Amino acid sequence: MMQLRKSETRGHTRIDWLDSRHSFSFGQYMAPENMGFRDLRVINDDRVAPGQGFGTHGHRDMEILTYVLSGALAHKDSLGTGSTIQRGDVQVMSAGTGIRHSEFNPSQDEPVHFLQIWFLPDRAGLPPRYEQKRMAVEAEPGRLHLIGSQDGRDGSVTIHQDVALHAGRLRPGDKVALALAPGRHAWVHVAEGSVTLNGAKLGVGDAAAFDAPVSLALAAESDSEILVFDLA
Repeated sequence: MMQLRKSETRGHTRIDWLDSRHSFSFGQYMAPENMGFRDLRVINDDRVAPGQGFGTHGHRDMEILTYVLSGALAHKDSLGTGSTIQRGDVQVMSAGTGIRHSEFNPSQDEPVHFLQIWFLPDRAGLPPRYEQKRMAVEAEPGRLHLIGSQDGRDGSVTIHQDVALHAGRLRPGDKVALALAPGRHAWVHVAEGSVTLNGAKLGVGDAAAFDAPVSLALAAESDSEILVFDLA
């Protein structure tokens, strides 16, 4: 069974330097019917103005993945890690027993557009850690790439949860498919463009949830970027 979640039904935070859309309850957006999907807790679609960002703040017991769509995001954390995340990079941070970090747009001219995604961890009290890898999503369009998994297989970043996160950059007419194993569930998020998913049309910011084993069939109607979450 497929349940659609249209972009305009998401929560919205707008301040002078931040424009954020929330797929699930977050911050001032509280919706009891949208507290997450399976172990997927947050998808924030964030646009940060040049030279602005999130000051140092803390997290615990959460797997936090950052996926940049355009621009760049500078990251610093209490582990001593400092890096700049650009389009094509995937960063994951295990907050575990506690971590503090900041995220800023280092450009003085261009905004940064990124997705921040949170998963509930498979256990509490993990050691905090940081991982960042360059992925082939942009360089190899027309297919789904595994970018995050519980065991870090096939060059993906490691997420401490039973999840397989796929991303794909599709051109008009490209078609991709993914079959879910028995007992699995899926959330499909359209980050850019427009696609047809199992016969339903989805535009930018739209999503669809699947609560039963199914084969996903995606066809791009325009240049598109999609994320597919395969969840326990």
